[in-house]
Parts: sequence; structure tokens; C-alpha cells
Amino acid sequence: MSQPSPAPGPQQIPVIVLAGFLGSGKTTLLNHLLHRSGGSRIGAIVNDFGAIEIDAMAVAGALGDSTVSLGNGCLCCAVDSSELDVFLDRLAQPSAGIDVVVIEASGLAEPQELVRMLLASEHPGIVYGGLVEVVDAAEFDDTRARHPEIDRHLALADLVVVNKLDRAADGERVLGLVTSLADRGAAVVPATYGRIDPEYLFDCRPGEERIGQLSFDDLHDAHDGDGEGAHEGHLHTAYDSLSFAREQPLDPRRLMTFLDSRPEGLYRIKGYVDFGPYDTGNRYRVHAVGRFLRFYPEPWGPGEARLTQLVLIGSGIDVPTLRKELEACTNDAPHADEHGMWGVLRYVRGDDYDDEAES
Repeated sequence: MSQPSPAPGPQQIPVIVLAGFLGSGKTTLLNHLLHRSGGSRIGAIVNDFGAIEIDAMAVAGALGDSTVSLGNGCLCCAVDSSELDVFLDRLAQPSAGIDVVVIEASGLAEPQELVRMLLASEHPGIVYGGLVEVVDAAEFDDTRARHPEIDRHLALADLVVVNKLDRAADGERVLGLVTSLADRGAAVVPATYGRIDPEYLFDCRPGEERIGQLSFDDLHDAHDGDGEGAHEGHLHTAYDSLSFAREQPLDPRRLMTFLDSRPEGLYRIKGYVDFGPYDTGNRYRVHAVGRFLRFYPEPWGPGEARLTQLVLIGSGIDVPTLRKELEACTNDAPHADEHGMWGVLRYVRGDDYDDEAES
């Protein structure tokens, strides 16, 4: 029997919090994302809290001249969640064409408060996209001595970028220490000059127009070009990815068991799930970043092939084991348990964001 489900809401723009102490390389990383975002458009809320929209093809150096300052470098103290919504609204308007918003926090901001504000947001056009903590590997020991709260920040992060490894005298030790402190299972990615693959954070829109849904193979196609810079720095070697596509529906209880026990380093899960007889009218778009999880029911199109298509992205993940565990979630049973969707529906967005949206 098909389960009733909420009507699909509007497409939501992920909002990523980019944090890290002064000098860790946040702005360098943001500039890198701007240059490597393909055809995607990035909106940014930057430094002293300026809200601007940025064309990903524009020169990143124009950022500073366009910043609107509120006169307070600490975002978590400058505004509350309702005020933050005002600035996000400028970037989330469909007419702006923004694909992702990055909040570059002050080096003295409290990341936990920024995340709370986003989760408390009542804006229907945005969704929490994760906390990225940038660490200066060369100065990590000194930074930790001056700011012991960095241990707490690392424990909260969904993705940790260990930057400036080329300058660190003992980079492997620092990388291991940071990994041990990121005890929520965050993905830990080594980097120099803030160069991480944008696919870690958002889906890069292809440069040319295309009809229909973006292929999940694009994740891999982006790394297979022969042009100059196609493998610059081999950015993709810092992470692993798994593409999973099946015609058989997935069992909602089995999938929730898989998601509830997802391993350390598995940073992102994106795609669509077919639950078969559990909801014959909808597919479910899934958005997971770190421990944050959300499902969005979307009606099947007329004649649309009913497939489950997922991409998993992480650092140091066991791809064969994850594939086997996803295979075990398939279910060809013709009938549905009337309570089987309860675990999934817990993560379908209601009228408000709440703590249940973080597993």
C-alpha cells in the first residue's frame, strides 16, 4: 500500500559554512571554488558580513570591492537567524540563478552558532550544506595552543580541509592528529593553496546547456578531460566516490539502517531513491552532508524510468563494502509494510527545520 507523503517543496539551495581561524586559507579556498565551479553560480556572505552574488566566471578579486559590511566581523554575534534569512533571501531568489551559497565566517566566529542559525532558518529556498573547517597545517600546533576551542570546531565539522601541507614540517603527523580530533566521522582532506575538488561541496553545472536531469556520470566525466588543467594538482585523488544505480526499488527500513550507520569519511550522499510499492507516486531526492540528512519527495514524470541513482563521496571510504551494503537495501517485494516509510518521512522537510534533521 502506498504511503501518503508531503507535496514536494521548491528546489533548495545548499548553504555551506566555511570556517577556520585567521590565516587558515578560507578566502584562498573560496577563490579556488569560484574559478573551478564550472558553470555554477556561487553566492557568498563574506568576512565582515557582506552579502553579494558572484558569477562563477567572474574574477574572484572583485569580491572585496563588492562586500557590504555590517561593521561586525563576527557573524554569529552580528545577526540572528531571522536577520540572516534577509541576506539569504537576496541570494535565494530564483531570478538570481544561484546554485550554492558559501558563508565565509570571520576567523573569530563560532561555527556552532552559525550552523544553529542555518538549521533554525525559516527560509524555504535554502538547506544546510555542511560545516567546512579549514586548518593551517603549518601553524596547527601553535593555533591549537592559542585557541584550544579548535578541538571543538573540528568535532563539529562535516568536512575538514587540512591546508598548507606543503609548508608543514610534519604534515603526516598533523593530518593524523586532525583526523583523530574530527571524531564525528568528518571527511578529512589534505590540500595546498586551498585546492579541493568543488564536487565535495556542490554539483558543478556543466558549461553547455542540456535537456533533462544532470547525469550522475558527470561526477566522473569532470575528471576525464584531456585539456590543460583537467588534472591540475590531481584534486580528485583526495577523495573516493561511488555511483550506484539500480532498477530494483530500495527497502526504506534497510536504507535508513545504512544511513544511520554510514562510516567515517563519507561526506556527501546525493541522488534519487525509488521506494517502489512504499510510495508509487514519488521518487525521493536525498541530500546528506556529514550527519545532516534530508529527503524530498518528487512526483515521477509520465513514462519516466523508475530508477534509484545515488552518488556517495568521501575520503578513505571502503567503496566495495558500501556498494555491497547498498545492494542489500534492494527489495523486489510487491507489497509494502504500512509503517515502513516512517523512518524516511522523519527526514522529509516539514514547515520548520528542526534537530531531527540531523541524524
